[in-house]
Amino acid sequence: MQLQVARIGKPHGIRGEVTVQVLTDAPEDRFVPGTEFVVEPAASGPLTVSSARWNKDILLLGFEEVADRNRAETLRGAKLFIETEELEEDDDEGWYEHELVGLEARVGPQVVGKVTALNTMPVQDLLVVTTPAGEEVLIPFVEQIVPEVNPGEGFILLTPPDGLFELNSDEAAAPETEGRD
Repeated sequence: MQLQVARIGKPHGIRGEVTVQVLTDAPEDRFVPGTEFVVEPAASGPLTVSSARWNKDILLLGFEEVADRNRAETLRGAKLFIETEELEEDDDEGWYEHELVGLEARVGPQVVGKVTALNTMPVQDLLVVTTPAGEEVLIPFVEQIVPEVNPGEGFILLTPPDGLFELNSDEAAAPETEGRD
């Protein structure tokens, strides 16, 4: 199975470097020269890292197959993947998005939605749960709120604070009309 580790952004400079949105917890391990990525769309790849460097908080990658800015521009929006079989299985603490998407989200025995995405953020990750009504609710992916992840039985257990599922409802988004007669 393939795991997305980055999305290519805009070109940087004239030598074919690109900015990337990093989607992995270990960029120093994933973006080393010689690493080959599967690319989506497939016509853009595969790509082999020739250089990786940080410019402030932005990772810049150079690829052996990309010699100039014009070619780098054609890669904008492309997704970089690695094969998960290559990953070491020593990380029992984390979950990959493909392991979570599709799981039922439960509060006690009640199904409140399905996990549709995992947003990796700098401070903490957020689960995207889509309710039966089609609303998306962002759930902080922390042990206090998501105490159990059970992919074998197809669910996650939630203990959300009061109001978490109401934050995205239409009623909560409507402006207050109290006090008007």
